[in-house]
Amino acid sequence: MKMEGEEETWSRETVPKVMRLVSTRLPQRDLLSLLLVSPWLNRTLLSCLSLFQSIDLREMNNAGSRLIAALSMSRYRHVKEINLEFAQDIEDKHLELLKAKCLDSLKDLESLNLNGCQKISDKGIEIITSACPKLKVFSIYWNVRVTDIGIQHLVKNCKHIVDLNLSGCKNISDKSLQLVSDNYQELESLNLTRCVKLTDGGLQKILLKGSSLRSLNLYALSSFTDEAYNKISLLTHLKFLDLCGAQNLSDEGLACIAKCKNLVSLNLTWCVRITDAGVIAIAQGCTSLEFLSLFGIVGVTDKCLEVLSRFCSNTLTTLDVNGCVGIKRRSRDELLQLFPYLRCFKVHS
Repeated sequence: MKMEGEEETWSRETVPKVMRLVSTRLPQRDLLSLLLVSPWLNRTLLSCLSLFQSIDLREMNNAGSRLIAALSMSRYRHVKEINLEFAQDIEDKHLELLKAKCLDSLKDLESLNLNGCQKISDKGIEIITSACPKLKVFSIYWNVRVTDIGIQHLVKNCKHIVDLNLSGCKNISDKSLQLVSDNYQELESLNLTRCVKLTDGGLQKILLKGSSLRSLNLYALSSFTDEAYNKISLLTHLKFLDLCGAQNLSDEGLACIAKCKNLVSLNLTWCVRITDAGVIAIAQGCTSLEFLSLFGIVGVTDKCLEVLSRFCSNTLTTLDVNGCVGIKRRSRDELLQLFPYLRCFKVHS
């Protein structure tokens, strides 16, 4: 009997204390599976309101129905984050049902990830954004159904977006960038990877009004020219810049980018027109640089690395010069002599 009493005390008192400590570190799915372990554990977890501020349905089947079922529970009345990245069976009709049945549960939503949800269209974006006025983070990577109309609904319904991922949305045009620049001047992060219909004109709209931007991803966009790149210098708070594949970027354009003194990460992979002059300008201007990829640039030599070492040797931890045939001192030991804090020597494979 004594042993049973001790076991009950342990379950009722010790387990909840332990769970309060570990609940902030375990994945949400693991925590939810623990609800069935014991009554004491169930009560402890249900009392942790922060546990039910997010819903993670990444890569799950039947995600639309699961989401509606979850948001129908009172415990999810104050959900702040929903992650549906590459979830299956989520369509416009589910978002319509969600708005009709669970409107109150969406009013505090701040982050919505619809990456890879290719059955969501402009109509779905109109429905869900109209129910989420507090949305700050919105991601719809790899959605080829979304057009400028969807972005129009977004900017109309959600006034507080600071992080926007449109990567792979191949059917949005400069009109979307005009809408974003006019409505989101507090935007801090923007991903335009492979948005192939964009031109210099659209990008310049963003750069002229996006003074709050800290992260800008222009990966695999080869059509932009120095006419747009020159204006990146206006982004005085910029820390992350990805220009992989910027085939028209010249040393002159890179010298303008070097005015972004706070740059920490710069990807120049396959920027084939760049030479030592451009990299030297970056070295002299961006002395806080921690990440730099020059992968595949044949026009750079050891000279740029020597200058880079002079200004950035104490900050650089990642440097990729693979494929830079003009650089002869490319071995790990030789690079460490120039940059003693390097930890990563290869970004691309």
